[in-house]
Amino acid sequence: MTASITTLVTQTIKPRRMNFEFSDDIPMDWFAGDPFKSMVLTALSATFPDGERFFVDSVRQFQAGLPKELEREVRGFIGQEAHHGREHENFNDMMQRKGLPMDDIALFVKKGLGFMRKRLSPERQLAMTCALEHLTAVFAELALTEPDFFKPMDERMKPLWYWHAIEENEHKAVAFDVFQHQVGSYWIRSSQMALNTIEFFFFSGLHTYQLFKARGIQRDWAMHRRGFSEFFGRNPGWLRKMSGAYFAYYKPSFHPWQRDTSALMNHWKEVYQID
Repeated sequence: MTASITTLVTQTIKPRRMNFEFSDDIPMDWFAGDPFKSMVLTALSATFPDGERFFVDSVRQFQAGLPKELEREVRGFIGQEAHHGREHENFNDMMQRKGLPMDDIALFVKKGLGFMRKRLSPERQLAMTCALEHLTAVFAELALTEPDFFKPMDERMKPLWYWHAIEENEHKAVAFDVFQHQVGSYWIRSSQMALNTIEFFFFSGLHTYQLFKARGIQRDWAMHRRGFSEFFGRNPGWLRKMSGAYFAYYKPSFHPWQRDTSALMNHWKEVYQID
């Protein structure tokens, strides 16, 4: 039995080929000269190419029989995710050349997602995509809402992350709407989010530790204290700021566009001349 779709905001989901260049003179600590923040986001980037492919495949399994408008949005979603994967592969290659084990992390992620494909039902795979897309969209909303977060980032890196944040918000409801139309189970959706939240933080921490270890800074306790304070502390407490948007997902009546980020996206599209 399918659930109804509540379309609150209409978005044009346009795939954009960006062709960013990542010069080898971009520093290892490209995020404010801070190894903690730089490695946290670099670890996330290592997971994106295979993660995006998993998302696309999980949605494709339910593509037949969708309403025409949602079918069109799925095509835009697939195109955007494909471009995200390619651009992050280029960034990952640059960080690999600096001596970081990006390829090792990517291989680990590929094998892990292969395990998920075998063990999870198609419905659970789609719910996993919905959960991780929500986590990504919430992080992207933070970046678009709080300019101080990306402000100290190397200027050559900002276009990649703002473009990715914009497009994640553009297509943040696509997998969710496919799930609601084709599956519609609140239990599968909510329980999968709880599981994937634990997995996300565990494996993000593991991959970040791998990068720290490759650099020999895994025991830099002062760095860890500063980083955890910035993300989890009272000021600025970036992850704490995301908690309301995150927990909204567990409401039975939740829809991603209940948080309208259109104005934010339009602002940053103008700043970075993204049409």
